Amino acid sequence: MGLLTNVEKGALVKLFNRGGYVLNFSTPDFDAFTLDSVGEALCEKYGMSKGRSLNAYINEARDSETTKLLIDLFEYYEFAFSKEIESNSEYASIYRRCKPVVERVRTLLSNSTLPIETLKDKFSNEYISSQIDLMVRMQSENPTEAIGKSKELIESCCKTILENNKVTLDNKWDITRLVDETVKLLKITPRDIPDSAPEAIAIKGLLQNLKVISQNIATIRNAYGSGHGKSASYKGLEERHAKLAVGSSITLVNFLWDSHEKQFCNII
Repeated sequence: MGLLTNVEKGALVKLFNRGGYVLNFSTPDFDAFTLDSVGEALCEKYGMSKGRSLNAYINEARDSETTKLLIDLFEYYEFAFSKEIESNSEYASIYRRCKPVVERVRTLLSNSTLPIETLKDKFSNEYISSQIDLMVRMQSENPTEAIGKSKELIESCCKTILENNKVTLDNKWDITRLVDETVKLLKITPRDIPDSAPEAIAIKGLLQNLKVISQNIATIRNAYGSGHGKSASYKGLEERHAKLAVGSSITLVNFLWDSHEKQFCNII
């Protein structure tokens, strides 16, 4: 049996499906969201409306994938529909029934290991590009969501690199530890430059600054980013803050991924 029963999945889909639409997503934004969540742009995949594409995916995908997408959509709903949650609408009633179900699943997932194979399959140069496009667009449209995505991109990059190099992951590692372990693994300094050379020290200094930035992004995300329900009085950060977080994460991820690919090419 999966983490969600068919009845529970149906209730969640009913919460999200708004007469063929899914919440307040445009088609491009919905495809970007599902690509980030489960590695597939659903409207592009099925060629149908957002609501029908969601239903088609729920009916045919693996349980782990459908569960992840539904939980991610629920977290987005909590963030974007706080006023509706506090109303007496039918959707608010559905939300209250779904909330304990989602909390149960979150608890179970927090005690399980990361689905590494799914992560490895979806992380690539194309994935990085799609996430950068999504984060840049969200900087102005939804700064707090952009901050959350910037942290998730760093985590996904580090976990993929470590797993590809047969490093055993500890699910207790935070983003700082993930970056530390990734940097330790990769050959950061060019081969013909001694580690004691001034330029090597400068490179390591820049990297140390990026590591500190990743830690600060995590702190900001925990306070302001995606993944947490917000009250109607909640005030998020501004576009300029999102640009700082997104720009920093892009720089770090591109450097780590380029280093990983160069090392891999040298091996083969």
